[in-house]
Amino acid sequence: MDTAYLTSLFSLEGQVAAITGATGVLCSELARAYARAGARVAILARSMDAARALVDEIQATGGQAAAFHCDVLDRPSLEEACHAVVSTFGAVDILLNGAGGNQPRAATAPDLSFFDLPADALAAVFDLNLMGTLYPCQIFGRQMAQQQKGVIINISSMTAFRPLTRVVAYGAAKAAVSNFTAWLAVYMARECSPEIRVNAIAPGFFLTRQNRFLLTNPETGELSPRGQAIISHTPMGRFGDPSDLVGAALWLASPAARFVTGTVIPVDGGFLAYSGV
Repeated sequence: MDTAYLTSLFSLEGQVAAITGATGVLCSELARAYARAGARVAILARSMDAARALVDEIQATGGQAAAFHCDVLDRPSLEEACHAVVSTFGAVDILLNGAGGNQPRAATAPDLSFFDLPADALAAVFDLNLMGTLYPCQIFGRQMAQQQKGVIINISSMTAFRPLTRVVAYGAAKAAVSNFTAWLAVYMARECSPEIRVNAIAPGFFLTRQNRFLLTNPETGELSPRGQAIISHTPMGRFGDPSDLVGAALWLASPAARFVTGTVIPVDGGFLAYSGV
């Protein structure tokens, strides 16, 4: 077996990967993985302290990374970040759109009816997840169009496939992200370059800062009824670990996926496959 060939298929050596939301639980793990695979990683975040801490961690293990301030809902901020990344690293080969999340005021609860969900909370969650993906694709995608090559990876969700109770704004936004991913894949390949690919990963259930309020009891740390229901409907019987996303994220970014575009890849422990009976 030609191991050198197999290694090269999944290598990101010489590539530049820009990651929004890079300091979060999931994307910080992917940033580390991309660096280990040889990429120079641009950590894009609003908190520069957290971004620099992640850069220091990556560099301490021999990786290459730099921190850049970025607000995914502010186009001038994105344009400045893109210019800074290109000035620092020379190109942007991979864009991983990891910014997103939910908030309690945009989710129904026993004491918060759908009819009373505040408009500002709904808009904030919808904008962060959809527009916080679309805007970076415009700014960094233009750079890829000029380069005539690149990879964009968005983050979708289980609720894009199968609506989940309570998370109305989050679910609608992630369904839109999946649709947008397919649309953009066609646009980039036909209008810009067939060497630009666009795909998405749909994580199953991972405990993060944004969803912990839904899946655990904040006082005891034990699983909430919702968390218990999720585990019972996940054939593998556990929440995902951030490292479980590394394989799919590396594959989609690497030459191994050179003929893959317009897809949404579930990484869910079998959740979508299980009907409950």
